[in-house]
Amino acid sequence: MITLESSTEVQRKQLEPSDSLALQNIRGLNLNTTDFKSEIDETSKSRLRRIGNQRPDVFSSIWEEIGFVFSISMSQILSEYFVSGFTVILPKISEDLKIPLESSVWPASAFSLTVASFLLIFGRVSDIYGGFPVYVAGCLWLAIWSLIGGFSNHEIMLNICRALQGLGPAAFLPSSVMVLGSIYRPGPRKNMVFSIYGACAPVGFFLGILFGGITAELSSWGWFFWVGAILSAVTAITSIITIPSDIEIKKLAKDKFEMDWLGSILIVGGLTLFSFAILDSSHAADGWRTSYIYATFIIGSLLLLLAIYVEARVASQPLLPASLFKVPCMSALFLALLLTFGSFGIFLFYATFYMSNIMGASPFQVIAWYAPMAMGGCIVATFGGLILHLLPGTVLISISGISWIVTPLLFAIAPQGASYWANVFPSMICAPIGMDVTFNVANIFITTSLPRGQQGLAGAIISLLVHLGIAILLGFADIINSYSVARLGLRQSYHAVFWFEVACAATALTILTLFVKIKRAESELTIEERAKFEKEEKDVKNTHIFS
Repeated sequence: MITLESSTEVQRKQLEPSDSLALQNIRGLNLNTTDFKSEIDETSKSRLRRIGNQRPDVFSSIWEEIGFVFSISMSQILSEYFVSGFTVILPKISEDLKIPLESSVWPASAFSLTVASFLLIFGRVSDIYGGFPVYVAGCLWLAIWSLIGGFSNHEIMLNICRALQGLGPAAFLPSSVMVLGSIYRPGPRKNMVFSIYGACAPVGFFLGILFGGITAELSSWGWFFWVGAILSAVTAITSIITIPSDIEIKKLAKDKFEMDWLGSILIVGGLTLFSFAILDSSHAADGWRTSYIYATFIIGSLLLLLAIYVEARVASQPLLPASLFKVPCMSALFLALLLTFGSFGIFLFYATFYMSNIMGASPFQVIAWYAPMAMGGCIVATFGGLILHLLPGTVLISISGISWIVTPLLFAIAPQGASYWANVFPSMICAPIGMDVTFNVANIFITTSLPRGQQGLAGAIISLLVHLGIAILLGFADIINSYSVARLGLRQSYHAVFWFEVACAATALTILTLFVKIKRAESELTIEERAKFEKEEKDVKNTHIFS
C-alpha cells in the first residue's frame, strides 16, 4: 500500500479538495481572474494540457500507476463475472439443488438486486471514510461469500450467498470511480484510464461465460464461485499495495458528510421491492395477478415516492442532493443511460439464449462467439482514450447510440438458420462500440461535473444506472418473452424482445442527441479550481469598488 507516512504531502496535494496538487500547479498559470469567464490565454491552456497528461504525483513510477489501474479495473471484471457466468451454470445448479424453474429467478436476480439497492449507501460511505477502505473491504467481502457460495447445498443457502455477494460490488463499484475521479484531473490521461476501466466490463462478461462454461461442462459448478473468490482475494491484495490510502485525508477534510439513514432505508426498500416485482412477474404463477407481485410493486413504488420527498424536503445531507440535477443536461443523461444500460443487459442475456436455444451453439461455441466483443472492448478502450479530448462527447455518444441500435437489430431480423458471420459477428463488433463509448463519456462527464468530495456519489450514480437499468428493462424483456412465447413460439418471442431493445436504444439515442450536450473531455480546471478563481475574481471586483 502507498502509505500516508511515506507520501502524505503528495497524497494531500493530489486528493484533498482544499489543497489539491492540480491547484498548486494551476497557481503558476498566467490566469487573469477578471477574464476567467471569457477565455484563458494560450500559455495557460498549454500548461493545463501538460498537467492533464502527467502521471499523478501520488504514483512514484509508471509501474505503481499500472498496478493501481489493474486493481481498480478488476472491479468491472468481478461484477460482470458473477452476472454473466451465473446464467451459464444456473441450469446445472438448478438440477443439482432441485430448484424449480419458477424459483430460479431468485438466485439469478438476488446479486443484481443487492448491488442496485445498496450503491447509494456505499457511495456515501466512500465520501465519509474514503474510497480505499471501502474498495478493499468490498473485494474481501466478495471473496468470502464467493468461497462460501461454492459450498451451497440448498436453494436457500445459495440465495443468501448470492444476495450477500452483491454487497461486495455495491461497495467497490462506487468507491472505484471515486478513487479514479479523485486522483486524475480532467485531461487525456484521465480519459485513457477511464477507457481502460470501462473496457474491462465486456472482458469480465466474457471471463464469466468462459469459466461458467468450463466449470459446468468439465467440473463442479462450485469452482465458478471459487475462481471468483480467488480473483477477488488477489484484487484485495493488489489494492492494498497499489491504491493510495485516503483515510487520513477524509478525517482532515473541512466538509464532513453524514449518513442519510432515513433516505437509505427508503431507497433500499423501495428499489428492492420495485425491482423484484418487475423481475419476478414473468415467473410468478399468475403473472401480475399474483398477489405478492402487485403488493411488492405498490409498496416499492410508495417507498420510492416517499424517498423522493425525504431527499428533497427532509434530509439535511441527502444521498441524492438537488445540486446533482442542476448540472446542465444531467437529468436527461440519467434517463438515456438508464435505457442504454438496460438495453445492454437485455442483449447480454437474450443473445446468449438465442445462440444456445435457437442457433444450437454449444457452451464452448457461445464462449468463442463472445470473444470478438471482449477483444473489441480492448480496442475501443485504446482508441477511445486517444480521441475523447478531440471530439465532442455528444458526437461520440451519437455514434455509440447508432452502434447500439444495430447490435440488437441484427438479432431481431435474423432469419431462420441465421449464421454466425452474417448476424452474430457484426453484432459483437458493434456492442463494445455502443456500450464502452457511452460508459466512458458518461463516467468522465459525471465525475468531472462533481467536486472531489462527491466522487463517491458520482460512482454510485453511474453504477446504479447500470444495475437498475438492467434489472428493470430485463424484467420487462422477460414479461414480453413470457407473454409472447405461447403465441409466437420461442424464436419469435426472442425477436420480440430484441425489437423491444431496439426501441429502448433508439429512445436513448433520441434523448442523447436532442437534450444532452457534452463537450470534449479536454484538460481543464476542476470544480474546486473554478470556484477558487471565481472567488478571487469576486474579491478583486469588490476591492476595486471599495477602493
